[in-house]
This record gives sequence, C-alpha cells and structure tokens, in this order.
Amino acid sequence: MNFHPEIKFIFFLFSALVVSMIISVTLMFLKEKEGRAVERSLLLLLFSLILFILIYIFSLNQLIIGFLIITCIFLFFLVIPFSPDKNIIDEYPNSRIDERDTMFSRNELKPGTSRFEKYYSKNPDKKILDDLFRKEPGLLKKGSKYYHEQAFQMADDNFDKVELLYNRIEGSVEHSTIDVHKKIITDSIKKLAIDLGALNIGVTLCRDYHYYSHKGRREEYDNKIVPVHSYAIAFTVEMDAEMVAGAPQASIVVESSKQYLIAGRIAVDLAEKIREMGYASRAHIDGNYQVICPLVARDAGLGEIGRMGILMTPDHGPRVRIAVVTTNLELEVDKYKRDHSMLEFCKLCKKCAESCPGKSISCNDPEMINGDRKWQTNQESCFTYWCKAGTDCGRCMAVCPYSHPNHSWHKLIRYGIKRSKVFRYMAVYLDDFFYGRKPRVREMPF
Repeated sequence: MNFHPEIKFIFFLFSALVVSMIISVTLMFLKEKEGRAVERSLLLLLFSLILFILIYIFSLNQLIIGFLIITCIFLFFLVIPFSPDKNIIDEYPNSRIDERDTMFSRNELKPGTSRFEKYYSKNPDKKILDDLFRKEPGLLKKGSKYYHEQAFQMADDNFDKVELLYNRIEGSVEHSTIDVHKKIITDSIKKLAIDLGALNIGVTLCRDYHYYSHKGRREEYDNKIVPVHSYAIAFTVEMDAEMVAGAPQASIVVESSKQYLIAGRIAVDLAEKIREMGYASRAHIDGNYQVICPLVARDAGLGEIGRMGILMTPDHGPRVRIAVVTTNLELEVDKYKRDHSMLEFCKLCKKCAESCPGKSISCNDPEMINGDRKWQTNQESCFTYWCKAGTDCGRCMAVCPYSHPNHSWHKLIRYGIKRSKVFRYMAVYLDDFFYGRKPRVREMPF
C-alpha cells in the first residue's frame, strides 16, 4: 500500500523535524561534555531513523496516521496548563533563626573556651552530633578526601579576600540626602549591580523573619540583631557549570569562594553608593550576615526554596551565590509570585536527595518543623561530610536538572515544566534517561 500524498508529505516533515531535533540535542550534549547523554541521544537518533525508514519502505499508512494522532494528543496534554499543587510548603516562616545554631557558628566554637561550654551546656544534644564533624580533617584541610593543594590554596585566598571586605559592609553616611524618584533610583541600582557582575537582582521589604535573631560568629557573637532597615536588595552571581559539575571535588570550593568574593565586592560597592547618597545601608556577605540571604532573595522574586533548602532560580537553579544589601533608601519593591511549578518539580524529582553523599536531604514530602511546613536539610550530617571531603560538597547543586547550562533546549524544558503538570513528570524521566539518576562526578576542569 502506498502513502497518500498528503500523508507522505506530513510524514516527511515530521520525521525531518524529529531527526533535526535529536541532532540539535546531541550537539548540545557534546558542548556540555556529557558522554552518557551523547550516547543516549545517538541511540535515540538511530532508532528514529530505522523506524521512519521502515514506515516509509512498507508504506504503513495506518501506523503513521496512528503515530501522528498519538503525537498530537501527547503534545496537546503537554501544553495544557494543569494547575500545580499550591500547598507544598508554607510561604512565610513563623519564627527567626538563631545564627548560633548554624553549623558555621558551631564550627567556630573552640573546646575549652567559655563560649564552647556555654553553648553546649544549653544544647547537649548538639554536642554529640558536632563531635562527629570535629573528628574529620575539616574544610580546606590536608588529609581530607578531596585534598588538592593548589585548589585549596586558591579557595583559601578567596575567602581571605572576602574577609578584607568586612570593614566596608557598613560605614558613615553622608549628612545630606539626595532626593530621587524611587523607580529611577531602583533601576539605577539594578543596572549598576548588573554592570558589576550580578546575574539577577530584586528588591523586597525587610521582614522580621529575614533576620537572624542573634549573631553567631566572630566578635559579634551573642549580640541580638535588631532590624533597622526597611528595604533589602538581593542579587545572585552565577557559578560556572563545569566547575560545579566536578562536585564534591575541589573545583566546587574554588568556584564557591570565587563567587562569594565577586558577590561580596558587588554588595559593598552598592552599599557604599547608597551611603554616599545619604542613606544608611549594610552589605551582607559570606561569613558576615545579619539576614538569611535565600529568604530575602526569594521574597525579592529571584526564585524558590527547594528540596535542598537553598535558593532555586528559574534559569540557573541552585547554581548561584547570593548577597544582600539592606537600606533605608526608599526603593520600588519587586512583586514576589510563588512558582508552584518549580516546587512541584522539586517534590517529584528527588535527584538531589538520592545523590547526596551525606544522606542529608530528605526524599519525603515537606514536614512540619517548628510550626512551618518545609523541606529541611540535616545540617549536621551535611557539614560533617564537608569536613570529611574538605570541600563544600555541592553535589546536590551539580545534579539538579535546573542547574544545566542555560541553553535553548534547557530553556524549552524549563518552560514546559512551568506550564504543564504532564511535562513536569516527563522532564524527571527525561533527565534520568540522558544524565542518569545519579549522574557521574565529572573530572575537574583545571
């Protein structure tokens, strides 16, 4: 039986489109240096070519018509904007976090000191857990699993340079203020941040839960934090995808430290510019925060807090670092609109949890913790693994499907995830098929 001319033409266009799409995807995987994905896409290309040739040779009219009908139905369901679950996690925390309870603060407690004794006398359960990380070599220390002398030295140098910025996070304010329209000054500040290297930037009103309740690091330890600013400027900087893909090897801590330094420089520059205009401001940068940056960034419209407990941005996933500037300069606030599709994808995916070396990320649905329904990483086991690895791990960041480079095909996938519930399910399986359920650790790129 021969093809009807109309069917033959439609079939030719369809098969040519499918083959060209697969070739385009294969080239993208080659650019990403993803060997498994290239192999899978080439197998898919071969299968498609054989299938189309067989259909053409045997003139299977009914088969091709059925195939086209099924494809159209499938595409129809992909573009229908099924509403995602809108009740996954609570939107606003009920209480403030005490920085003294964070692992970075507890890591600075020195045995034999009064601060050490005071904290663990109040929190004996935490001492049992913290004794585990203290048995490990530690971050950037010789003897750790991924010790790399040159890389660790680079990271250490970057963190030292971040500390040199601390004397610029606050400062004197000009006595005279410059009156400008809030939209104009907001746009100017955003443009300056982008020019300095920021990826995305947003503004939100400061909320009580944005702030730690007490300082937990360095000389300000135990100080109660009193919010004094009305506005917060949050921005992200991008981490290099290839450096992140090597996590938890040394490349991740080199890239983290580099982007913390870049974010810190941008933040202190913005804060100084605002003070020069006559308004109080403070930069919140690595190791010297008063605010919880992911929460501020979320409320500024930059992303959502996903399963791994850090900011997930729409275009780069968790592959970013954040800094914040708080101020009393009146700014135009960005409207935060919850991205339920991203949260639902996190609920379905679970790849970060299954790939976590420290088994610190839950595979379960969000749970009620201190009155809030949320995902919460086990910070003790996470930090203990950091101290064993010698790096800040980042494996969850590396395997997240949202972390893929922002190429056109990944943009299309993210658009589908945002729009369709069916696509969200399909995207999980597609990512597993091409990249693997537990993607391999890539070689360090330097």
